[in-house]
Amino acid sequence: MLKSKTFLKKTRAGGVVKIVREHYLRDDIGCGAPACAACDGAHAGPALESQPRDQASSLCPWPHYLLPDTNVLLHQIISAWKPGTWASVASRVRPPGSLETYIEQEQGENANDRNDRAIRVAAKWYNEHLKKMSAESQLQVILITNDKKNKDKAVEEGIPAFTCEEYVKSLTANPELIDRLACLSEEMNEIESGKIIFSEHLPLSKLQQGIKSGSYLQGTFRASRENYLEATVWIHGDKDDEKEILIQGLKHLNRAIHEDIVAVELLPKSQWVAPSSVVLQDEGQNEDDVEKDEERELMLKTAVSEKMLRPTGRVVGIIKRNWRPYCGMLSKSDIKESRRHLFTPADKRIPRIRIETRQASALEGRRIIVAIDGWPRNSRYPNGHFVKNLGDVGEKETETEVLLLEHDVPHQPFSQAVLSFLPKMPWSITEKDMKNREDLRHLCVCSVDPPGCTDIDDALHCRELSNGNLEVGVHIADVSHFIRPGNALDQESARRGTTVYLCEKRIDMVPELLSSNLCSLRSNVDRLAFSCIWEMNHNAEILKTRFTKSVINSKASLTYAEAQMRIDSAAMNDDITTSLRGLNKLAKILKKGRIEKGALTLSSPEVRFHMDSETHDPIDLQTKELRETNSMVEEFMLLANISVAKKIHEEFSEHALLRKHPAPPPSNYEILVKAAKSKNLEIKTDTAKSLADSLDRAESPDFPYLNTLLRILATRCMMQAVYFCSGMDNDFHHYGLASPIYTHFTSPIRRYADIIVHRLLAVAIGADSTYPELTDKHKLSDICKNLNFRHKMAQYAQRASVAFHTQLFFKSKDIVSEEAYILFVRKNAVVVLIPKYGLEGTVFFEEKDKPKPRLTYDDEIPSLRIEGTVFHVFDKVKVKITLDSSNLQHQKIRMALVEPQIPGINTPPDVSDTDLSGPGEKKRKLEK
Repeated sequence: MLKSKTFLKKTRAGGVVKIVREHYLRDDIGCGAPACAACDGAHAGPALESQPRDQASSLCPWPHYLLPDTNVLLHQIISAWKPGTWASVASRVRPPGSLETYIEQEQGENANDRNDRAIRVAAKWYNEHLKKMSAESQLQVILITNDKKNKDKAVEEGIPAFTCEEYVKSLTANPELIDRLACLSEEMNEIESGKIIFSEHLPLSKLQQGIKSGSYLQGTFRASRENYLEATVWIHGDKDDEKEILIQGLKHLNRAIHEDIVAVELLPKSQWVAPSSVVLQDEGQNEDDVEKDEERELMLKTAVSEKMLRPTGRVVGIIKRNWRPYCGMLSKSDIKESRRHLFTPADKRIPRIRIETRQASALEGRRIIVAIDGWPRNSRYPNGHFVKNLGDVGEKETETEVLLLEHDVPHQPFSQAVLSFLPKMPWSITEKDMKNREDLRHLCVCSVDPPGCTDIDDALHCRELSNGNLEVGVHIADVSHFIRPGNALDQESARRGTTVYLCEKRIDMVPELLSSNLCSLRSNVDRLAFSCIWEMNHNAEILKTRFTKSVINSKASLTYAEAQMRIDSAAMNDDITTSLRGLNKLAKILKKGRIEKGALTLSSPEVRFHMDSETHDPIDLQTKELRETNSMVEEFMLLANISVAKKIHEEFSEHALLRKHPAPPPSNYEILVKAAKSKNLEIKTDTAKSLADSLDRAESPDFPYLNTLLRILATRCMMQAVYFCSGMDNDFHHYGLASPIYTHFTSPIRRYADIIVHRLLAVAIGADSTYPELTDKHKLSDICKNLNFRHKMAQYAQRASVAFHTQLFFKSKDIVSEEAYILFVRKNAVVVLIPKYGLEGTVFFEEKDKPKPRLTYDDEIPSLRIEGTVFHVFDKVKVKITLDSSNLQHQKIRMALVEPQIPGINTPPDVSDTDLSGPGEKKRKLEK
């Protein structure tokens, strides 16, 4: 049945257009109850449970289905934070196009009232329909609503209806569910004192007016990890240097939470302050702590020069809350029998959350998930509710789950909908697959990867041509052949964005059948590839470039060490080794050329854990060893990425997915320049080329590790590289690579960006057809935003995994004493790097319950004088390494100074230099 509504609308230009809205109403949609004979054959799928709830509720002792209204879904189901919740709900809701339950909005009725009436009509229809199943049937549908008006009307109409709280409290067999009830409003669960702490948030309409007039600024609230009384707001769309507003003090923060979109009012210049160098953690337990907070705020206001003052403001309203469920631990109340407790999030940027629970004793010492419900004006902390118990603190599985959840890494098993788009096994290359594809199985192709690598993206070959030139090929897994645009597999890959590599686990972007089998370029099997092939002379000058879809058969899957051994061995002269030597020779020339153009060679200490084969605990920790073969592979991957970037931009000037690396602002280099100056070295930073040349010259015969330290420090000065759409930006330059254009093509198994680039390149060479989203620059820009977020979160998750495994390693060791170098000097501490482990940590010189030493900090040099001993950046020291487990929530590696000797400061070494490796027969190497 078709129903239509026609109305006239006036356009901006003054014209009138006729608009017709049509509703197609169906009478063939089943109720979803498996036992319903009347709807037999009309079910689109099993929408309702075959065994409805029976005897579970003291209010409803008969079998029943639940029909929650929209607000219950929003407040309760979303707060439960179960992946796929909306898909699950949507699959069970009766479509609005059903003939029996469709209603139109009545005159004078608002949209909310119409929706409430529609839910009541659906509930009534269900109850009448289910009676037809059997005369004796007691099966009913119960309406769950927190809207008193809606509930009262439902009861008047003979519909069983309860609030969410009433129904949950009636589930006598599951009293723990009461803890999971969300607060209905910010006014609920307010503390008894009623004392107003915060100013009222302005309504959205006033905020929008203020932003439009310039009275207020809109931006993203970024809380500080080190100081709970300080935050910054990054102003949206601001192109000036002053795009960051500093917020200091509890009342000025005004209940904003990390990543909220807020409106801020800029304070007069006389009230501007400087960023604080004080570390403050919130350790309060009750509302009286507000007075302590005010005392602590005075510590932030120290005398500083005018040039250090920053634009300062206060939060006047929240434009959009970006709350999520948070992982952390319960801080049990000191009051016996209290139900009200504080929850401490793992993320130090999130305030503590007050929850009510009857399970406090059972939840102590465990990682739990809590959701925020609101933050009243008279409450020191936001209110929330318990969602889930993850497991014991410190357990490997629990902590891995926490770091994945906290960094928003999608890690649920792939759904059946996604898996249904995988090729059926056994799989083989067909004649259809060979269309628009070259057969390159005769080439001597090989791959070079870390040990244990199963997701092999790339392979290489090099051979001499009859004209004396060289042919070099980079062959990349043709993942886009298996993942077609728009299907469930493509959507899930786009959502995940990247594979995440943890110390002991890999979270794949694509299902394992593709990542470790059909797409992986393993040796001695036929595989589909996308090849970039150059003709070069012996000086590595490119004479011709071509791209082709191909089929290859890799002759060897080598590790970096195995490939290096072949290159170095005079006894080996087979085709694979000859190819590797040719590639290595050309790679050295290519690298030299890149560096001459200004490409940076930076450094970042990476670690590798050796795992016990039985317990899977780390038994040794080392910095990764880099060989010539690492550089060889990197050079050809860079060259392929640049070649492909040029090609796709030529064909799609507005729609190419590219990657850029912005040049850092001069202020970023201050710490590097000052550190070098303290060693009588000059670092120039006006261009990438001058920086690269300065770093090359910055060497000391007496201090060979100095250059590595400078490169590590230079890495910290860099901006983040990002993906972008060529039609939405003018600056394509990649600062670190000194390349005018760049993209990612070489890792489509683990990066979704590369899949898009493969699709663009395939269309450019006529090997595949396009689709609308591929040439929509706005949609491509949205994809880039998600990819940038996912890549950043993946990096943070990887670092958190390394930190956790480092803690596990030192937990099982005696006290260790090692040589270290100072990377940064602070007002009351030094940050050191231990080269042996690639480990970074802070040595504090002020501790609780100990006499404070005389400290003199000089920001210009920079240096720190402690009781007559002066510390500079890059000074060599000796430190003692222990695991500090005093705070279960935030266990950390603790470092204490052993040498040089300072009376009252030093910690006795307690150990001789220790051999930290475990039993050799139990070692199993695992690349991070």
